[in-house]
Parts: sequence; structure tokens; C-alpha cells
Amino acid sequence: MKALVTGASGGIGRDLALILSRMGYDLILVSRNTGKMEWVKKHLKTEVQIIGADLSREEECFALYEAVKDQDIDILVNNAGFGAFGHFWEIPLERELNMLDLNVRAVHILTKLFLKDFREKDKGYILNVSSSAGFLAGPLMATYYATKNYVLRLTEGVFEELRREGSNVHICALCPGPVDTGFNDRAGVGFALRGLRSFDVAKYAIKGMFAKKVVMIPGLAMKVAHFGERFLGEETLLKVAYYFQHKKKG
Repeated sequence: MKALVTGASGGIGRDLALILSRMGYDLILVSRNTGKMEWVKKHLKTEVQIIGADLSREEECFALYEAVKDQDIDILVNNAGFGAFGHFWEIPLERELNMLDLNVRAVHILTKLFLKDFREKDKGYILNVSSSAGFLAGPLMATYYATKNYVLRLTEGVFEELRREGSNVHICALCPGPVDTGFNDRAGVGFALRGLRSFDVAKYAIKGMFAKKVVMIPGLAMKVAHFGERFLGEETLLKVAYYFQHKKKG
């Protein structure tokens, strides 16, 4: 058994790798930070292959696939991604384009390439890490929220196509709220709500994936919030989103 995890140098990706290793899966870890992945490798009980790659570069997504396509991979985890905080007109365009390349294009490319192989074998799991941001528009993190909307809706659409085909391949989306990882440091924000432990989120994701859930929302607070969203109008949701995003500043 083998799983490939992107963004595996820390946070949810690291903990997903740890849990899968404990379950007996050999791992392919992918990230730009090979040093941190070497540290993760020391804590894994199964065989581990480390691949340094910048998945915001299209050619490196294809190169990754070519490097591992002949291995019998059972699980693909698209976890790599980052966010940026600020007014849309303040965030440098280059940073946003890099975010789109990593959060959207890399997920799209890898999902497309590995799904083809999984369908031919009629087995496999794809876990795409989205966010609770995927359900909303996000003033002050507008581009990030939009990327996670893309990941969530793409995953749901492909899920239904596979279901109607009667495929044994499963695709799902993890949609956590705040998690104690390095995400906020890179985005330049602080928590507006208390974050969940990344290990708990990873454990919840693995359990939900194997239970063949399509959308997984860890934590009672986020479940209640998502349920409540359906009763609010779009303008109210925007005001609520801005309120919580503004609290992250500084």
C-alpha cells in the first residue's frame, strides 16, 4: 500500500503522513522543503520516498507524476497550499498568481493525472484539502477563499461523476476551519477562533475518507457554522465573513 502526500513538510500534511504510515502505507512525501520532510521521515514506520518540488510550477506537477506513475499508488493527498491576507488591491499580484498556481492548478493537474490511473485500476482514493473558506466568499482573503471554493466544487463534481459510473475510486474534500499549523504565519494573520490540533484534523480526514464521505468538516463549531450559513442571505454572509477575517489582522 502506498500514499502520496503533497505539502508534507508540516501541519496537516505531516500528520496525514504519520497516520497513514501507522496504518502500514509506504509514503511519497512532496514539498519544497526537503529538510523538514527528512525530519518527518524519521518519525515514520514504513518506507518513505522524498521528492522536493515546487508544485506552483506546472512543469514540476507533470514531472512529479512522471516520476511516480509506475508505482502502485493507492492514495493521493493534495494538501499543498497557502493563503494571503489583506485587501484585494493590496496583495501583490505575483503572490496571488503563485497562490492560484499552487492551490488550484496543482490540485487540478494532479487530480486529473492520477484519477486516470485510478479509474483504469478501478480503485484508489483522492483527498483534496479545501477549507471552510470553500463554502463562502472571503473579504480580506478573497483570492484564497476563491481557490478553496474551486477545490471543493471540483471535488464534488468529480465525486458525482464517479458515483454515477459505479466506480470504486473515491474522491473527497476536507474542509477544516482554523487549524494549529504554519498556515497563519505564512498568510500573515492571527487566529480569530481557536484552532483545532492538526493531528486531530488529519485523523478525522483519514477516517472520513475511508468511510467514503464526500465533504468532511472537522469540529462542532464549523459544522454548526456551516449549517447556519444556509439561513443567511449573501450580503449578511459577506458581513459576517468580513467581521471574522478583520479580527485576524495583526
